[in-house]
Amino acid sequence: MTAIWKKAEGAWELMSPIGFAAESALHDLVADAPMVLPLSGQPQLAVVGREVALGANYADLIALEITGRPVIIEVKLAHNAEARRAVVAQVLTYAAYIHSQTPTTLSEILASHLRQRGFATLADAAKNADQTGEFDATEFEEGLAAHLLAGSFRLVLVLDSAPEELVRLIGFLENVGEKLLIDLVTVSTFEVGGTRILVPQRVDPDRSDFRSAPIPASRPKGQLTEGSDEWLKSIQTASSAEQPKFQKLAAWAASLEKLPGVRLFSYQGLRGIVTLLPRLQPENAGLVSIYNDNGRAYLAVFRTVFERRAPKTTPLVESLIRPTLLGQGNTVSTISEDLLGALTSAYEEAVSLK
Repeated sequence: MTAIWKKAEGAWELMSPIGFAAESALHDLVADAPMVLPLSGQPQLAVVGREVALGANYADLIALEITGRPVIIEVKLAHNAEARRAVVAQVLTYAAYIHSQTPTTLSEILASHLRQRGFATLADAAKNADQTGEFDATEFEEGLAAHLLAGSFRLVLVLDSAPEELVRLIGFLENVGEKLLIDLVTVSTFEVGGTRILVPQRVDPDRSDFRSAPIPASRPKGQLTEGSDEWLKSIQTASSAEQPKFQKLAAWAASLEKLPGVRLFSYQGLRGIVTLLPRLQPENAGLVSIYNDNGRAYLAVFRTVFERRAPKTTPLVESLIRPTLLGQGNTVSTISEDLLGALTSAYEEAVSLK
């Protein structure tokens, strides 16, 4: 359990979470920023539907990992009577319904939700969530079909606090349901010096009372390292024609790192793409990613992060990258000083928002 202490009048006091005024507030948070959830394996998620009709019921959120694994997210406040056992029955019912679908029928179910988010297909939404350059459309389509056929889903329960009865039940299901990944996450909020602090935690049930089950093989992943060093090493072998662009981007990223709440990461992908990630903290998402795609330099700009963290600067950035559509998975290879200036303003806006 997380404890936050503050010093007042010379004495340390344990702070109490302020909670959420309504379940919809926690729902909004997860829908807008799923990356704040500390999920096992740290998948990149694309939310593709909210209040999705699955048979006679409605799932809170449906998301997809960029590898094609479907994700079902249910949000509850602990005082809700359904936060103990009923929420598990709900999420399993939704999983059973999705298990009966094909990629085509799932796309049809989610068609109106995708349109509301500006996406034509499930693959478009998943590609937009990828900030590392790992997305592969063929792999996504094959993965989605395989996961639907096998019933291999990720189930996520998000609460403001987790009743003990629910923790035990999730521990049991994690051990007997080898095709299901189940994440139980609590999200607490605190008021500190006039600023609202968000504390998400993954709850790991005690598995000592259960027999161990074999762990399914996972897809190989690239390597994420803090800082820009690995990306800078990777651009040294780029052609002389691309070097000026790489050096301009390197200098720009270094200037971003001076802003409070911005940290740089390098990601070495499995297909030779090395990505520089200027990420906003604490949600660990970036307005842009900078790619070295086997010696070719370009940017990707992420609309959902812009809308959430830099809405005032979004129109300016979009005007500078046209005809590319901001955040639709397209990339920007013409890097002007005006564009970098606008992107700097966007990051400055993002870190200034409370």
